[in-house]
Amino acid sequence: MRTIQLTLAALLVLAVPVFAQHDEKSPRPAGGGTHQAIPKSGPRPYSGTPHAAEPNRNFSDKNGHPNAPHVDNGKNWVGHDTGRDDARLHLDHPFEHGRFTGGFGPHHVWHLAGGGPDRFWFNGWYWHVSPVDIAYCDGWLWDSDDIVIYDDPDHEGWYLAYNVRLGTYVHVEYLGA
Repeated sequence: MRTIQLTLAALLVLAVPVFAQHDEKSPRPAGGGTHQAIPKSGPRPYSGTPHAAEPNRNFSDKNGHPNAPHVDNGKNWVGHDTGRDDARLHLDHPFEHGRFTGGFGPHHVWHLAGGGPDRFWFNGWYWHVSPVDIAYCDGWLWDSDDIVIYDDPDHEGWYLAYNVRLGTYVHVEYLGA
């Protein structure tokens, strides 16, 4: 009987770390739940007449929507309409630090682990927010929010980081591992 008790105790001790782990790629609510549906895909390349870049643009397209680039109903990328010629998002050396290969879209939800807009990280990968978008991430919790990364089809070298809790997004550049 004592052998069985010792065996069960040993198995229980070995199983405890399993309960403490979580899969970084599985969606989970952050900070009180999700704002809205996580987009299934990033925006399509913009094909209309580009929206002029305005320093104080209002992104609140409907009552109750944030005044920041955001995604409506997990589909409509509000604010991603400046086109390929947006000089504010030009990089002389796109992908200077390599390309991000950790995974894109809703099946890859990443938990921010620290930093701020100038340099933040998750899962050992480092990033920074585009200077033109810093004002749109002032409500982000850099040590606890969940984000999803998407390719930016219009601005070479940039990715889009979607904040699951807020439903907003910013342009981010990958700085490497």
